[in-house]
Amino acid sequence: MTQQTPGPSSPASHQHDQQREERDWEWRRRIRSNPHSHRVYRTVVGIVGAVVIVAGLVMVPFPGPGWLVVFIGVGILASEFDWAKRLLDYGKEKLRAWNDWMRPQPLWVKALAGLITAALVGLLFYLLFLLAGVPSLLPDAIEIPLQSVPGL
Repeated sequence: MTQQTPGPSSPASHQHDQQREERDWEWRRRIRSNPHSHRVYRTVVGIVGAVVIVAGLVMVPFPGPGWLVVFIGVGILASEFDWAKRLLDYGKEKLRAWNDWMRPQPLWVKALAGLITAALVGLLFYLLFLLAGVPSLLPDAIEIPLQSVPGL
């Protein structure tokens, strides 16, 4: 005989989901019940969250998911720290407000926002190359023209 799982809309399914959620959080209740393990857990969460945030901030000026990684780091911290939860909620609200404002804007406004973003990224790269030099690991087709930029 095979055991059938309840359908997604049945009351048994809802009860099954609640039981699974209770089991998922049981380990945190056990950690929090011991002051020493709770302190160690909070320290580990703080360190991991901070490392993810720093990695995200390092990635911000480069193409890729820099801000997403920063938000993930704040989310890690928010799992244990109230101030980080408030910061995450604030960031989500500001992002939502920006998207709500940007969505109905004409194409030229969106293009201008993209151009300003590209100019800021270019400025960050210029400052990075000014301080550290043009990296030699870049292909020659990119490295040689960059070395002819004034100041680099």
